[in-house]
Amino acid sequence: MTAVLPDDDLAGLVDLGDLIDAVRTAHLDLALGLAEQPIPAISTTAGATIVLPMVATSHRLGLTVVKVLTDAPGNRDGDGPAQQSTVVVLDSRTGARLAVMNGGTGTRMRTAAASAVATDTLARNDSRVLGLVGAGPLAVEHVAAIRTVRAIDTVVVWSRSAARVAEFRRALLRREHADGVPALDVITASGARQVVETADVLCTLTPSRVPVVEGAWFRPGLHVNAVGAPPRPDHREIDSEGMARADVFVDSTAIQLHKSGEALLSLRDGTTTEEDFQHELGAVLAGLAPGRTGHEQITLFNSVGIALQDLAYAALALQPYPTEHSARRSHTD
Repeated sequence: MTAVLPDDDLAGLVDLGDLIDAVRTAHLDLALGLAEQPIPAISTTAGATIVLPMVATSHRLGLTVVKVLTDAPGNRDGDGPAQQSTVVVLDSRTGARLAVMNGGTGTRMRTAAASAVATDTLARNDSRVLGLVGAGPLAVEHVAAIRTVRAIDTVVVWSRSAARVAEFRRALLRREHADGVPALDVITASGARQVVETADVLCTLTPSRVPVVEGAWFRPGLHVNAVGAPPRPDHREIDSEGMARADVFVDSTAIQLHKSGEALLSLRDGTTTEEDFQHELGAVLAGLAPGRTGHEQITLFNSVGIALQDLAYAALALQPYPTEHSARRSHTD
């Protein structure tokens, strides 16, 4: 039996705290050889649109996910969302199709969950100010996620669109009311530089092709989650100096060196080497690599998103739905 889950059915289905735990475990599994995360192929279709089929397998869960992502920047002119995705969940042993789900809700939540795991692992414990470059729905999700791992009391936000910042403020108030958490002090910055120079934890959440954040603005002790740029080798939010100034941690080294503009363009500019992108988040979680080693160290989690994070979300979303896979696992357990 195949579960078909549109975004309307997925809204509110997965608890954010549970997802953060699941994404943490997924990265740990990758480091310990309990999961497979191959490099996805990028296929250009028409114009500037690309199709990116992303695959991952969890041996622990017995699940395989295939996520088909399309990135169509021309849609920003009014033809629909720039990114759309569909996730197919399979029983990794039998190949049986368990579910088909829209990818929008899951992508937004698992991206924020990965940032929360990286923040919990790498940011200073005394971090209180969250900076956001970008103010769309992903920003609201990031506030909720980062608040679960650090005692954030202030948010500093900037977007090129004043209307988007206003909607962010309204959406954040609705989310705080729904979650029953205290309201934060929200400051609208005059530019990206003010956000960077104010933040203890910085999240960049824009689909930018050219850098919106300069490494010259980084102050000692900052932690950065750079997660907004699409999976294109010519797009980046952080300039080459920023990549050089920070100690960089990644979701997957192989994928970073294949499709991350932050990685590939800083390598081109000569400010980094491939060695700078060898530190995977999962290895830090497993105690196989050091994380933050000093209060003034600048850490940066660079992620273009991996299918294993989508698998973590899909596994939780499927829990309320009976499938042949869940019945087999219950009988085996």
